[in-house]
Formats: sequence, C-alpha cells, structure tokens
Amino acid sequence: MNGTIQQYKNKVVEFWSGRTKSQKIGITSGVVGLILILIIATTLLTSSNMVPLYNNLSLEESGQLTEELDSRGVKYELADGGTTILVPEGQADGLLVDFAAQGIPNSGNIDYSFFSENVSWGMTSEERQIIELDALQTELAELITTIDGVDDAKVLINRPKESVFVGEQPEESSASIVLNTSYNHQFEQSEIQSLYHLVSKAVENLPAENIVIMNQYSEYYDLNQSNSIGGGNTYTEQQNIKKDIERDLQRRVQRLLGTMIGQNKVVVSVTTDIDFTVENRVEELVEPVDVEAMEGLPVSVERVTETYAGLDGGQLPEGETDIPEYLGEEDPDRLSDYEMVRETINHEFNRVRREIVESPYEVRDIGVQVAVDNTVEENGETVTLSEAEMMNVEEDIQAILSSMIETSISSEVINNNDTFNPADKVHIAFQPFSNEPNTPNEPSSIPTWVYIVGVALILVIILLIFLMARKNKSSEEWVQSEEVVGPQVEEEELPSIPDMESESDMRRKQLEKLAQEKPDEFAKLIRTWITED
Repeated sequence: MNGTIQQYKNKVVEFWSGRTKSQKIGITSGVVGLILILIIATTLLTSSNMVPLYNNLSLEESGQLTEELDSRGVKYELADGGTTILVPEGQADGLLVDFAAQGIPNSGNIDYSFFSENVSWGMTSEERQIIELDALQTELAELITTIDGVDDAKVLINRPKESVFVGEQPEESSASIVLNTSYNHQFEQSEIQSLYHLVSKAVENLPAENIVIMNQYSEYYDLNQSNSIGGGNTYTEQQNIKKDIERDLQRRVQRLLGTMIGQNKVVVSVTTDIDFTVENRVEELVEPVDVEAMEGLPVSVERVTETYAGLDGGQLPEGETDIPEYLGEEDPDRLSDYEMVRETINHEFNRVRREIVESPYEVRDIGVQVAVDNTVEENGETVTLSEAEMMNVEEDIQAILSSMIETSISSEVINNNDTFNPADKVHIAFQPFSNEPNTPNEPSSIPTWVYIVGVALILVIILLIFLMARKNKSSEEWVQSEEVVGPQVEEEELPSIPDMESESDMRRKQLEKLAQEKPDEFAKLIRTWITED
C-alpha cells in the first residue's frame, strides 16, 4: 500500500516538475477558481432566503412579533433599527395569516370599532369624548398613510370646549400632523393643498389656517406656498421657470447647429432675462363711429332761428348823441333786417372697456454663446479651418440665431428699443476642442460585460481542468504501456549479454531492475518464494 502511494506521489512530482511556468499558473488558477465556484454555489444553495414579514413597525409592535416568533421557534432577523422583521420566505405567508387572525401586531391605537366592542351604559360623556377624539386621530392618521410617499403619520387634534351660552360663537379647532415620508420623496404643492383640505373637512370647525404639517426632518409644508402657484412670486419657482426656458432654447439651438456642423463640433449656452411681473389693467376707450371723419352718430339736433325786419326812422333818445349806424331823420325809409341761427347736435361715440390681465414669464432679453470646433478630419489628419471658412460658418450661425432671438423676445421690448440688434446678443467662438463633452454616467448595479467576462472565465477554467485531466490520463497510459513493454524488450536483449556472465548474475540484475521499476510485483515474487520454501 505504501509503495502504491509512493508510486503515485512520484508520478505527481514528475508531472508537476515537467510543466512550464505558464502551465503551472494556469493549473493553479483553475483549481482555485473551481474551489471558489464550489464554495459560492454551496453557500447559495444552503442559505435560506429571508423576506420582510412587516415593515415600519414601532418598537412595541416589534416586541410583540419577536416574542411570538420565539415561542413558535421561527428563525427571524431584525433590520432598519428593529422596524423590519425578516423571516424565511417559505414561512412568510403562513405567519401573516396566523398573526392577522390573532390581531398581531396590536399598536394600541383606538379606532371606531372600539365603540362597538366596549360601549357600556356606565361610560360618562367625558370618557366618550376622549375615546371619540382618540379614534378620530387614529382614523385620520390611517387615512393620511394611504397617500403615496407617506409611510406613517401622527395626528393630534385640539378641540375647544363647548360653550354653555347659546349665542356665543364656537371656537375653532386646531390640528398638528407629523408625517414620516419616504426617502427623497418630494410633494407637489397641489398634493399639500389636498392634504390640508382633507384634514380640514375631516374635523369639525377646523379651518386650513389652524393646521400645521411637518415631516420627520422638521420641514414644514406651508399652505401659503400653494397660493403662489403659477404666480412666479417665489424665488424657487422663478428660477425653475427660467431654467426651463433656457434649457428649451439651448436644446433647440444645439439640435439645429448640431445637424449642420456636427453634434460633437458645437456647444451652445443660453442665458435669458425673464419678466415675472403680473399686470392687471383696465382700459376705457372712446372711439368715433366714422373713423375717417372722426365723428360719431348724431343722437339729438336742436336748431334755433331768430329773424327781424322793419323801418328805422325814429328820433334819438333824449340825452344821446349820434350813434354809429343809427338811422336818423335823414333816411327814414331804410329797411332794417336781423337774423340769428343756432344749431346744437349731440353725437354718440363708441365706448370700449377692456380688462386686461397680462401673464408673466415674458422674455425681455436673450444671450446665446456658441463654441465651434474649427478642426476637421481629412485623410486621417486634423486640419484647421481657414479664415474664409470660419467667416462663412459664423455668418450662417449669426443669421439663424438672430431670427430665433427676434421671435423669442417680446415685441414690445423690441419696439420700445430703437437700438435693438439681435446680432449683439450672439457670441461665437472658434477653437479646437480638447475632448468631447462627456456626460457623467449614473452608477448602475452591475454592468452586462461583467457577467459576460465571468461566464467566459468559468468556461476557460472548466476547459483547463478538462485538458489537464485528459493529459494526466494519457501520461498514465503511456507509463503503464512503457512498464509492460519494458521487460519484453529486456528479455529479447538478454542474449546480447556476454557469455562470461553467469546465470546467477543475470537473475540478480533482473531482480534489481524489477525491484526498482515494479516494487509491488517484486514483493509478490518474494512472498511466493517464501511460501514455497
């Protein structure tokens, strides 16, 4: 037995010493990789998959569940600071049903079902009010929890005492709410307004102004912010609107110039000046009906005509001297006429009343900055554009951007500014780009190429192991064939031994060679001789 072990040991040493350095490294890597694969596979197959049984538990509820799991001998794990309980996947569904039948976990909160189970004639009105208020808070908290982004909610309602006097105005209630929101969840202003409206309608005599809502990070959700939606009154909203307008203009210009020059050959930046003023004005205009004659419609006409005819031949009044154009006695037959015509016409004009509300977000100014790569690839070489070529490109870009600026800026701003020139709003720079603008890649879990490389590495390891086993098998067959053929050749070459050697010497040499090459057979031969003796 020891001889057999020694023989295989010698074969392994001889095989290993006959390998090159690269072959030794490959064999070692293959063996280590195979061992790691076996360890990982064994770990994955023997490990149990733990799934959450309950999430967002209170410490009291976690204590109830862990005590029940210990009594049943169920393996479990705690996570998220004790608020999550993990159990084996195969037992999760059964435990959920069993715990639901037992009413576990029990948070200790009172809901409206408490009245149907514990109502009694001995309950006082004060006790009933306290229990009713607690039930209202619990029901309202559960209702708020159903909103997307809210994991848990605590509601505290303060109701004023009822007045004993009938004529007094009842005092208003108030409410304080703490929301446990999901990580990185942002509520829209419309959602906050709906939440205020929900709480206000759920509690009697509770105006929205008496409600305070905050999250676990002490961040308040103010109802006043919802009043400024669309008004552009807050700095955050104004900056967001400004960024949206600039981003839209930048994308359109980048897409247009990128199609002409190349997406990697041009970079565009856009800055704007936005007017967020909301203007309400009333115009009362009076316009003529006949614009050419600038006259209105005649409503009423009044004509007054006075005439007089007679002879002037009288004497001058006493104490008066001569009066100009007064006829004396010299021309008594002269006829005197008098006529007066007066006409009054009332016209009616068009009266127009206009109530104008101008929306904000008016673009008052735009600045466009364009960087163009002045190098091109020709026959595998980088060539710089000539001055004439850059001039032509600049003129084309200038014309396109000038048209875009004229149509984007308010016409009132352009008409009121005599020195307005769209070309002054555009700046174009030509220079070689050092590298292409790279957008940062968001971190992903595991790239696809990692799986491909891993599968390829496993296949290479399996192939190396197969080749090693095959080569080892072929070497063993060669050694065995050499051992079988060796003695026959030696027997054929025995006659070549000189005649001077005796037969005993020949047998001794054969026995020595047999002991060296085949110790097992030599030992069997010795045993046979001893047995015969």
